[in-house]
Amino acid sequence: MRRRRPVVSDELVLPAEPTAPRVARRWVMRTAAHAGVGGTTNQLAELLTAELVANAVVHAPDCGDVSVRVVVDSAVLRVEVTDGGAGRPVLRHAAPSDPNGRGLALVEALSVSWGATGAGIGKTVWFELAADA
Repeated sequence: MRRRRPVVSDELVLPAEPTAPRVARRWVMRTAAHAGVGGTTNQLAELLTAELVANAVVHAPDCGDVSVRVVVDSAVLRVEVTDGGAGRPVLRHAAPSDPNGRGLALVEALSVSWGATGAGIGKTVWFELAADA
């Protein structure tokens, strides 16, 4: 019989400043590892978290804090990044010569699912990965 992984839910709130992606990435890695998620899934969670937090810092720099939430159950690792910025993110297809614009494309390509909620001021962008991958 396979043992079910307990639900883990934790949140980190940090200032929307240039160090935020690094801090969030490391925190997500530790939180996921504590929940029993390792290997490729943990590495993908680190990468995609850094992308979403970087987007929040770049596109909503004057909107206060960024919140990062991790939820892990037996099947799914979900990361949610919330900021006070206006508007929802738009998936771009960057040209090879563009220095930016690939963050959401990475999230779309590497996650099981992703999306955004919120309208007007404030939004949450999230992604999910298979917890057993």
